[in-house]
Amino acid sequence: IAAALMAKASELLAEPPQIEQVDVLGAKIPH
Repeated sequence: IAAALMAKASELLAEPPQIEQVDVLGAKIPH
């Protein structure tokens, strides 16, 4: 169970940077 929680926590911690990268890429693309 602990391993599953750690994996879930790592996924949650990894999400914000990915979202920020998408926002940056979206901002670079002219609309």
